Amino acid sequence: MKKHIATIIIIAAAVSAAYADTGTNSTSLVQAKKTKWESNASLGFTLTRGNSDTTMFTAKFLTDRKSDFNVFSFGADGTYGENSGVENADSAHGFGQWNHLFSDKFYSYTRADGLHDGIAGINYRATIGPGAGYYFLKETNNTLSAEAGGAVVLEQLGTNNASYATLRLAEHFEHKFAGHSARVWQTVEILPQADDFNNYTVNAEIGVEAGVFKNFSLQSYIDDSFNNEPSSGRLKNDVKLVTGISYRF
Repeated sequence: MKKHIATIIIIAAAVSAAYADTGTNSTSLVQAKKTKWESNASLGFTLTRGNSDTTMFTAKFLTDRKSDFNVFSFGADGTYGENSGVENADSAHGFGQWNHLFSDKFYSYTRADGLHDGIAGINYRATIGPGAGYYFLKETNNTLSAEAGGAVVLEQLGTNNASYATLRLAEHFEHKFAGHSARVWQTVEILPQADDFNNYTVNAEIGVEAGVFKNFSLQSYIDDSFNNEPSSGRLKNDVKLVTGISYRF
């Protein structure tokens, strides 16, 4: 089923690219500026020995490309950990999103997510759907946007399979400190099942990053995932604090 999740993300990205080319061609009278991919890879590692015996490894990769009319964003992250030889973290997540701008601030989007979290009992969760977004702030050092849309969810919690329609509300904020290689960011995403608002998930992240040498920086962020109807025997909330080094290229 993980292959199915990857296939969904690849198909969504291909469809998005096809539509993006169509949108750009329709504005052939405007000379689109050349753009390149901007990427960020980060690693975090924790190891303790003695009275405690723990190992934790995290990795994240983000890349995006922005042009006059389109923004392509892709990402993947994973966490693995053990405590005294017992697995206590096992998650993998990936996403792809295409934004098509109709004006400087208004855009449509198509997004696909894939998630596996063995500790939370989520064997797989695939989410894909369209929506609309708006930039309340779109400045050199500040961006603030909100998104609203819908999606289809395919998931397996434990041995239970489910598929349903969900709404999606999201917010993104980033501030870059002028004259410094530092930034703070914050995101939140709410996904309530369309016909059962008691079944909802909330994903949030807040972080800070500071440059230390050329393209290298230190970053620390908190991820919070809340599932109001978790897999049987699991808690509703998972919080993760990650500190590591990142590289921009």
